[in-house]
Amino acid sequence: MKQNELRAPSAPWGVYGHAWAVDHLRQSIGHGRVRHAYLMVGAESVGKDALARAFAAALLCTDADPDRRPCGVCPSCQRIASGNHPDVLYTVRGEDETTLSIDAIRAQIGRLALKPFEGRYRFGIFPDFDQVRPLAQDALLKTLEEPAPHAILILLARSIEPILPTITSRSQILHLRPASLEAVRTVLQEQRGADAEMAALLAHLSGGRIGWAIRALNDSEALKQRSAGLDLLMQAMNGSRAQRFELAADLGKDRDKAALGTLLALWQSFWRDLLLRCHDAPVDPANIDRQEALDQLAAALTPDEALRAMEATNRVIERLGTNINLRLALEVMLLDFPGLSR
Repeated sequence: MKQNELRAPSAPWGVYGHAWAVDHLRQSIGHGRVRHAYLMVGAESVGKDALARAFAAALLCTDADPDRRPCGVCPSCQRIASGNHPDVLYTVRGEDETTLSIDAIRAQIGRLALKPFEGRYRFGIFPDFDQVRPLAQDALLKTLEEPAPHAILILLARSIEPILPTITSRSQILHLRPASLEAVRTVLQEQRGADAEMAALLAHLSGGRIGWAIRALNDSEALKQRSAGLDLLMQAMNGSRAQRFELAADLGKDRDKAALGTLLALWQSFWRDLLLRCHDAPVDPANIDRQEALDQLAAALTPDEALRAMEATNRVIERLGTNINLRLALEVMLLDFPGLSR
């Protein structure tokens, strides 16, 4: 997050697309009702991390006027923007780990128990918490039941389903929805200097994920990966049963479930576009650069086939954070994709 992202005139706290969440947190601060645990749920790159850091900045900002917090210019705000604030702690996984381990979580709990170095609070941010195994999640329970007065836990997750009820019941849950096309375009043009054509394209492709749009603007590799992901989907639809099983085996070997989740979310957006096109809905597709393929498929497939593929993809996405047989789940999903009988 850049310094001017913490405070921008066109978005509260510089967080685009989630004004209601900012307003909720701002009121909590104003009424002295800050919770000890928050669970921010939303799609990958939708803005969970940006909101978490802005919330920390609002509580740790040293500006004398509460209405100006986070100011974006005080030393505290600048350190949060650079990722170097001693009281904003990220839980990180080991190099050989695919999810946060119980040891990593316990280490974070130990750091949170220490008194703040500067302000009134210490923040512990736990990314991809929906991928954390139940035993490791359970390590947070005592901290949630008896939190240190200065400790605030922020759990970031794509889905609430894999998270233990004992965790969700003790957390303030904020469901972050995808940002509007206009919000994404505004960020890209006003904050990132994108031209109107590129901003419009990325806004459509992002699916409301501002973080993804910003990365794609600065890194052409993101667009290449997205294009390759859609090409892979086309290959799957044109492939035989054996070829689909082979693809499931390849995807099931990927230990990075976050990357697989991103790929499946891309496929899901394509199926949604196709379903809308099958029904002649007057809505621009998210994948506007694939309109020709969408038109051809809409003429060849039924709405039920598109819906079945979308639901099959969604089932795997929802279960990625659970202890599933991933290869088998992918095989079932791919067999539900259209094309085998054609």
